[in-house]
Amino acid sequence: MPSRAKPLSVEPVSLRCSHSQCVIVENGCKAVIDGVFLYSSTEKAACPGLGLLYSLLASVFFSVAALLVKKIDDMHAIQISAIRCFFQMLFVMPAMIYYKIGFIGPRDMRIYLFLRGFLGSNAMILLYYAVLQMPLADATVIMFSNPVFTALLAWIFLKERCTIWDVVFTVFTLTGVILIARPPFLFGARVSGIEGEYTNHIKGTVAALAGAVGAACTMVILRKMGKSVHYYLSVWYYAVVGLIECVVVLFILDDWRMPECGWDRWTLMAIGVLGIAGQTFLTKALQIEKAGPVALMRTMDVVLAFILQFLFLNRKPTWWSLGGALCVTVSTSGVAVRKWFTSTRRQR
Repeated sequence: MPSRAKPLSVEPVSLRCSHSQCVIVENGCKAVIDGVFLYSSTEKAACPGLGLLYSLLASVFFSVAALLVKKIDDMHAIQISAIRCFFQMLFVMPAMIYYKIGFIGPRDMRIYLFLRGFLGSNAMILLYYAVLQMPLADATVIMFSNPVFTALLAWIFLKERCTIWDVVFTVFTLTGVILIARPPFLFGARVSGIEGEYTNHIKGTVAALAGAVGAACTMVILRKMGKSVHYYLSVWYYAVVGLIECVVVLFILDDWRMPECGWDRWTLMAIGVLGIAGQTFLTKALQIEKAGPVALMRTMDVVLAFILQFLFLNRKPTWWSLGGALCVTVSTSGVAVRKWFTSTRRQR
Protein backbone atom coordinates (compact mmCIF):
# COMPACT_ATOMS: atom_id res chain seq x y z
CA MET A 1 0.00 0.00 0.00
CA PRO A 2 1.27 3.52 -0.74
CA SER A 3 2.42 5.35 2.35
CA ARG A 4 0.40 8.28 3.54
CA ALA A 5 1.78 11.75 3.06
CA LYS A 6 3.18 13.23 6.21
CA PRO A 7 0.91 16.06 7.41
CA LEU A 8 2.28 19.53 7.82
CA SER A 9 3.18 20.19 11.44
CA VAL A 10 1.97 23.41 12.99
CA GLU A 11 3.18 24.99 16.20
CA PRO A 12 1.48 27.60 18.33
CA VAL A 13 2.45 31.20 17.83
CA SER A 14 2.31 33.52 20.81
CA LEU A 15 4.03 36.74 19.86
CA ARG A 16 3.38 40.35 19.16
CA CYS A 17 5.22 42.46 16.63
CA SER A 18 4.49 46.02 15.71
CA HIS A 19 4.28 48.48 12.76
CA SER A 20 1.65 51.03 11.52
CA GLN A 21 0.93 48.47 8.84
CA CYS A 22 1.27 45.00 10.47
CA VAL A 23 0.77 43.06 13.69
CA ILE A 24 1.44 39.63 15.13
CA VAL A 25 -0.96 38.77 17.89
CA GLU A 26 -1.40 35.88 20.25
CA ASN A 27 -4.47 33.79 19.41
CA GLY A 28 -4.04 30.06 19.75
CA CYS A 29 -1.79 29.05 16.88
CA LYS A 30 -2.47 32.06 14.69
CA ALA A 31 -0.33 34.93 13.60
CA VAL A 32 -2.17 37.99 12.33
CA ILE A 33 -0.69 40.47 9.89
CA ASP A 34 -2.96 43.40 9.13
CA GLY A 35 -5.88 41.05 9.50
CA VAL A 36 -4.27 38.13 7.66
CA PHE A 37 -4.34 34.92 9.70
CA LEU A 38 -1.36 32.65 9.17
CA TYR A 39 0.18 29.55 10.68
CA SER A 40 3.85 29.32 11.53
CA SER A 41 5.13 26.19 9.85
CA THR A 42 7.90 24.02 11.24
CA GLU A 43 9.02 23.02 7.75
CA LYS A 44 12.39 24.49 6.90
CA ALA A 45 12.68 26.83 3.96
CA ALA A 46 14.53 25.67 0.85
CA CYS A 47 17.14 28.32 1.63
CA PRO A 48 18.06 28.70 5.33
CA GLY A 49 17.35 32.21 6.57
CA LEU A 50 15.01 33.02 3.69
CA GLY A 51 12.20 33.90 6.10
CA LEU A 52 14.42 36.36 7.94
CA LEU A 53 15.44 37.87 4.61
CA TYR A 54 11.78 38.38 3.75
CA SER A 55 11.22 40.02 7.13
CA LEU A 56 14.19 42.33 6.53
CA LEU A 57 12.81 43.27 3.11
CA ALA A 58 9.44 44.06 4.72
CA SER A 59 11.18 46.40 7.17
CA VAL A 60 13.02 48.07 4.28
CA PHE A 61 9.80 48.65 2.32
CA PHE A 62 7.92 50.03 5.33
CA SER A 63 10.83 52.30 6.26
CA VAL A 64 11.25 53.65 2.72
CA ALA A 65 7.50 54.35 2.58
CA ALA A 66 7.79 56.43 5.77
CA LEU A 67 10.80 58.26 4.28
CA LEU A 68 8.80 59.13 1.16
CA VAL A 69 6.02 60.53 3.35
CA LYS A 70 8.64 62.78 4.91
CA LYS A 71 9.86 63.93 1.49
CA ILE A 72 6.44 65.05 0.23
CA ASP A 73 6.03 68.82 0.40
CA ASP A 74 2.89 70.74 1.33
CA MET A 75 0.44 67.84 1.55
CA HIS A 76 -1.67 66.91 4.56
CA ALA A 77 -1.08 63.53 6.20
CA ILE A 78 -4.77 62.70 5.77
CA GLN A 79 -4.54 63.07 2.00
CA ILE A 80 -1.47 60.83 1.89
CA SER A 81 -3.37 58.26 3.96
CA ALA A 82 -6.37 58.47 1.62
CA ILE A 83 -4.21 57.62 -1.39
CA ARG A 84 -2.59 54.78 0.58
CA CYS A 85 -6.03 53.34 1.42
CA PHE A 86 -7.16 53.71 -2.20
CA PHE A 87 -4.25 51.61 -3.48
CA GLN A 88 -4.80 48.95 -0.82
CA MET A 89 -8.48 48.76 -1.77
CA LEU A 90 -7.58 48.27 -5.42
CA PHE A 91 -5.29 45.36 -4.57
CA VAL A 92 -7.70 43.63 -2.17
CA MET A 93 -10.86 43.87 -4.27
CA PRO A 94 -9.81 41.38 -7.00
CA ALA A 95 -8.83 38.82 -4.36
CA MET A 96 -12.21 39.17 -2.62
CA ILE A 97 -14.04 38.70 -5.91
CA TYR A 98 -11.89 35.69 -6.84
CA TYR A 99 -12.47 33.95 -3.49
CA LYS A 100 -16.15 34.99 -3.46
CA ILE A 101 -15.93 36.81 -0.14
CA GLY A 102 -18.78 39.13 0.82
CA PHE A 103 -17.98 42.81 1.18
CA ILE A 104 -19.98 43.31 4.40
CA GLY A 105 -19.20 40.33 6.66
CA PRO A 106 -21.18 38.44 9.31
CA ARG A 107 -23.81 40.52 11.10
CA ASP A 108 -22.38 39.96 14.59
CA MET A 109 -18.86 40.88 13.46
CA ARG A 110 -19.62 44.09 11.57
CA ILE A 111 -19.11 46.37 14.54
CA TYR A 112 -15.70 44.80 15.19
CA LEU A 113 -14.79 45.07 11.52
CA PHE A 114 -15.76 48.73 11.51
CA LEU A 115 -13.73 49.42 14.67
CA ARG A 116 -10.79 47.51 13.17
CA GLY A 117 -10.93 49.67 10.06
CA PHE A 118 -11.52 52.92 11.95
CA LEU A 119 -8.79 52.45 14.56
CA GLY A 120 -6.30 50.92 12.12
CA SER A 121 -6.67 53.70 9.58
CA ASN A 122 -6.44 56.34 12.33
CA ALA A 123 -3.19 54.77 13.51
CA MET A 124 -1.83 55.12 9.97
CA ILE A 125 -2.97 58.75 9.72
CA LEU A 126 -1.40 59.60 13.07
CA LEU A 127 1.88 57.93 12.05
CA TYR A 128 2.06 59.93 8.82
CA TYR A 129 1.21 63.12 10.71
CA ALA A 130 3.93 62.40 13.26
CA VAL A 131 6.47 61.76 10.49
CA LEU A 132 5.67 65.17 9.00
CA GLN A 133 5.94 66.98 12.35
CA MET A 134 9.05 65.46 13.93
CA PRO A 135 12.22 63.53 12.97
CA LEU A 136 11.50 60.33 11.08
CA ALA A 137 13.38 58.09 13.52
CA ASP A 138 11.66 59.56 16.59
CA ALA A 139 8.20 59.01 15.10
CA THR A 140 9.10 55.44 14.12
CA VAL A 141 10.43 54.62 17.60
CA ILE A 142 7.30 55.86 19.38
CA MET A 143 5.00 54.08 16.95
CA PHE A 144 7.05 50.91 17.43
CA SER A 145 6.02 50.83 21.11
CA ASN A 146 2.51 49.52 20.45
CA PRO A 147 3.14 45.85 21.48
CA VAL A 148 3.58 47.03 25.07
CA PHE A 149 0.22 48.78 25.00
CA THR A 150 -1.33 45.69 23.43
CA ALA A 151 -0.42 43.65 26.51
CA LEU A 152 -2.11 46.18 28.81
CA LEU A 153 -5.24 46.48 26.67
CA ALA A 154 -5.53 42.70 26.39
CA TRP A 155 -5.36 42.53 30.20
CA ILE A 156 -8.15 45.13 30.51
CA PHE A 157 -10.55 44.00 27.77
CA LEU A 158 -9.72 40.33 27.16
CA LYS A 159 -8.86 39.46 30.78
CA GLU A 160 -5.48 38.09 29.74
CA ARG A 161 -2.77 37.63 32.33
CA CYS A 162 -0.60 40.66 33.08
CA THR A 163 2.78 39.90 34.63
CA ILE A 164 5.36 42.04 36.33
CA TRP A 165 7.35 41.95 33.08
CA ASP A 166 4.51 43.73 31.25
CA VAL A 167 4.70 46.52 33.83
CA VAL A 168 8.49 46.74 33.49
CA PHE A 169 8.28 46.90 29.68
CA THR A 170 5.61 49.60 29.91
CA VAL A 171 7.82 51.71 32.19
CA PHE A 172 10.75 51.31 29.77
CA THR A 173 8.54 52.34 26.85
CA LEU A 174 7.20 55.45 28.56
CA THR A 175 10.75 56.37 29.58
CA GLY A 176 11.82 56.12 25.94
CA VAL A 177 8.91 58.35 24.83
CA ILE A 178 9.84 60.95 27.47
CA LEU A 179 13.47 60.98 26.32
CA ILE A 180 12.32 61.61 22.76
CA ALA A 181 9.67 64.21 23.62
CA ARG A 182 11.89 66.02 26.18
CA PRO A 183 9.13 68.04 27.89
CA PRO A 184 10.28 71.47 29.14
CA PHE A 185 9.26 70.85 32.75
CA LEU A 186 11.90 68.06 32.87
CA PHE A 187 14.52 69.22 30.37
CA GLY A 188 14.23 72.99 30.64
CA ALA A 189 12.85 75.63 28.28
CA ARG A 190 15.71 75.36 25.77
CA VAL A 191 15.54 71.98 24.04
CA SER A 192 18.15 71.29 21.36
CA GLY A 193 18.18 68.79 18.53
CA ILE A 194 14.51 69.00 17.57
CA GLU A 195 13.16 69.52 14.05
CA GLY A 196 11.42 72.85 13.51
CA GLU A 197 9.41 74.39 16.33
CA TYR A 198 9.05 72.61 19.65
CA THR A 199 5.24 72.80 19.47
CA ASN A 200 5.33 70.71 16.28
CA HIS A 201 7.66 68.25 17.99
CA ILE A 202 5.15 67.80 20.82
CA LYS A 203 2.28 67.46 18.33
CA GLY A 204 4.20 64.73 16.53
CA THR A 205 4.99 62.96 19.80
CA VAL A 206 1.34 62.97 20.88
CA ALA A 207 0.23 61.79 17.44
CA ALA A 208 2.75 58.94 17.35
CA LEU A 209 1.83 57.84 20.88
CA ALA A 210 -1.88 57.97 20.04
CA GLY A 211 -1.16 56.01 16.86
CA ALA A 212 0.64 53.35 18.88
CA VAL A 213 -2.36 53.03 21.20
CA GLY A 214 -4.68 52.87 18.17
CA ALA A 215 -2.59 50.10 16.63
CA ALA A 216 -2.69 48.24 19.94
CA CYS A 217 -6.50 48.54 20.03
CA THR A 218 -6.58 47.11 16.52
CA MET A 219 -4.59 44.07 17.67
CA VAL A 220 -7.03 43.45 20.51
CA ILE A 221 -9.99 43.67 18.12
CA LEU A 222 -8.33 41.25 15.69
CA ARG A 223 -7.81 38.84 18.54
CA LYS A 224 -11.45 39.22 19.57
CA MET A 225 -12.68 38.40 16.05
CA GLY A 226 -10.42 35.35 15.74
CA LYS A 227 -11.07 33.31 12.58
CA SER A 228 -14.75 34.24 12.35
CA VAL A 229 -14.06 36.60 9.42
CA HIS A 230 -11.88 36.17 6.35
CA TYR A 231 -8.57 38.01 6.46
CA TYR A 232 -9.24 39.80 3.17
CA LEU A 233 -12.45 41.21 4.65
CA SER A 234 -10.49 42.67 7.54
CA VAL A 235 -8.06 44.37 5.16
CA TRP A 236 -11.01 45.55 3.04
CA TYR A 237 -12.63 47.33 5.99
CA TYR A 238 -9.26 48.87 6.85
CA ALA A 239 -8.97 50.39 3.37
CA VAL A 240 -12.61 51.39 2.80
CA VAL A 241 -13.30 52.89 6.23
CA GLY A 242 -9.96 54.69 6.12
CA LEU A 243 -10.63 56.10 2.64
CA ILE A 244 -14.13 57.32 3.57
CA GLU A 245 -12.87 58.88 6.78
CA CYS A 246 -10.01 60.67 5.02
CA VAL A 247 -12.25 62.04 2.26
CA VAL A 248 -14.83 63.35 4.75
CA VAL A 249 -12.19 65.03 6.93
CA LEU A 250 -10.45 66.57 3.92
CA PHE A 251 -13.80 67.92 2.73
CA ILE A 252 -14.46 69.50 6.13
CA LEU A 253 -10.96 70.95 6.36
CA ASP A 254 -11.05 71.98 2.70
CA ASP A 255 -7.42 70.92 2.47
CA TRP A 256 -7.44 68.68 -0.61
CA ARG A 257 -5.04 69.55 -3.41
CA MET A 258 -4.06 67.77 -6.58
CA PRO A 259 -0.53 66.38 -6.41
CA GLU A 260 1.87 68.16 -8.71
CA CYS A 261 2.96 66.36 -11.84
CA GLY A 262 6.20 64.47 -11.55
CA TRP A 263 7.78 63.71 -8.19
CA ASP A 264 4.73 64.05 -5.90
CA ARG A 265 2.47 61.76 -7.93
CA TRP A 266 5.11 59.08 -8.33
CA THR A 267 5.95 59.33 -4.64
CA LEU A 268 2.32 58.86 -3.59
CA MET A 269 2.01 55.83 -5.85
CA ALA A 270 5.25 54.43 -4.43
CA ILE A 271 3.97 54.82 -0.85
CA GLY A 272 0.94 52.69 -1.67
CA VAL A 273 2.93 50.04 -3.53
CA LEU A 274 5.67 49.86 -0.88
CA GLY A 275 3.12 49.38 1.88
CA ILE A 276 1.52 46.45 0.04
CA ALA A 277 4.95 44.99 -0.79
CA GLY A 278 5.93 45.18 2.86
CA GLN A 279 2.80 43.29 3.90
CA THR A 280 3.45 40.66 1.22
CA PHE A 281 7.02 39.97 2.31
CA LEU A 282 6.04 39.87 5.97
CA THR A 283 3.36 37.33 5.08
CA LYS A 284 5.91 35.22 3.21
CA ALA A 285 8.33 35.45 6.14
CA LEU A 286 5.81 34.04 8.61
CA GLN A 287 4.86 31.23 6.23
CA ILE A 288 8.36 29.75 6.26
CA GLU A 289 9.88 31.03 9.51
CA LYS A 290 8.90 30.97 13.19
CA ALA A 291 7.14 34.10 14.36
CA GLY A 292 9.70 34.72 17.13
CA PRO A 293 12.73 35.45 14.92
CA VAL A 294 10.51 37.42 12.53
CA ALA A 295 9.26 39.60 15.38
CA LEU A 296 12.81 40.30 16.54
CA MET A 297 13.92 41.07 12.99
CA ARG A 298 11.22 43.75 12.83
CA THR A 299 13.27 45.82 15.27
CA MET A 300 15.29 46.69 12.15
CA ASP A 301 12.54 49.27 11.47
CA VAL A 302 14.09 51.48 14.14
CA VAL A 303 17.65 50.99 12.86
CA LEU A 304 16.61 51.70 9.27
CA ALA A 305 14.74 54.83 10.33
CA PHE A 306 17.92 56.29 11.85
CA ILE A 307 20.00 55.28 8.81
CA LEU A 308 17.56 56.72 6.26
CA GLN A 309 17.18 59.89 8.30
CA PHE A 310 20.95 60.41 8.31
CA LEU A 311 21.51 59.54 4.62
CA PHE A 312 18.55 61.23 2.92
CA LEU A 313 17.41 63.90 5.38
CA ASN A 314 20.92 64.90 6.51
CA ARG A 315 19.93 64.74 10.17
CA LYS A 316 22.07 63.23 12.91
CA PRO A 317 20.25 61.63 15.85
CA THR A 318 20.68 63.15 19.30
CA TRP A 319 21.79 61.15 22.30
CA TRP A 320 18.34 61.64 23.78
CA SER A 321 16.73 60.09 20.71
CA LEU A 322 19.16 57.17 20.75
CA GLY A 323 18.49 56.60 24.45
CA GLY A 324 14.73 56.67 23.86
CA ALA A 325 15.08 54.29 20.93
CA LEU A 326 17.10 51.90 23.09
CA CYS A 327 14.43 51.90 25.82
CA VAL A 328 11.59 51.25 23.38
CA THR A 329 13.49 48.60 21.42
CA VAL A 330 14.48 46.75 24.60
CA SER A 331 10.87 46.73 25.84
CA THR A 332 9.30 45.56 22.55
CA SER A 333 12.02 42.93 22.06
CA GLY A 334 11.41 41.81 25.63
CA VAL A 335 7.72 41.30 24.88
CA ALA A 336 8.60 39.20 21.82
CA VAL A 337 11.24 37.12 23.59
CA ARG A 338 9.03 36.46 26.63
CA LYS A 339 6.11 35.30 24.48
CA TRP A 340 8.44 33.21 22.32
CA PHE A 341 9.93 31.56 25.41
CA THR A 342 6.48 30.93 26.91
CA SER A 343 5.12 29.31 23.75
CA THR A 344 8.24 27.14 23.37
CA ARG A 345 8.01 25.96 26.98
CA ARG A 346 4.34 25.01 26.50
CA GLN A 347 5.24 22.75 23.59
CA ARG A 348 7.62 20.63 25.67
